[in-house]
Amino acid sequence: QVQLVESGGGLVQVGGSLRLSCAVSGRTFSSFAMGWFRQAPGKEREFVAAISWSGGSTYYGDSVKDRFTISRDNAKNTASLQMNSLKPEDTAVYYCAASQNFVTRYSTEYKYWGQGTQVTVSP
Repeated sequence: QVQLVESGGGLVQVGGSLRLSCAVSGRTFSSFAMGWFRQAPGKEREFVAAISWSGGSTYYGDSVKDRFTISRDNAKNTASLQMNSLKPEDTAVYYCAASQNFVTRYSTEYKYWGQGTQVTVSP
């Protein structure tokens, strides 16, 4: 059984930084493309970033480009999301997800999901 566990969320001031981590167990981590999504209250789930199984390809949502960086460590079975220059509109529950197919921004292609971690950016 594949499990994804996010960590690293919390409360941060505008302009601050946070680093989210996603630990994956239950299957060979390097076989997955990994993605991060977020959902704010009353809004639809939004694509944040994705990374291919090798780490050679990365993709970002327009609202986080140049501020967030996705990475992975296949030796540690971990994917990370470095978030800099945080804004109040980044406040959301952040989810990591694993795809057995190809790297993509479409949430329907991700089969496995974590439980989410709250990120709150205060003005």
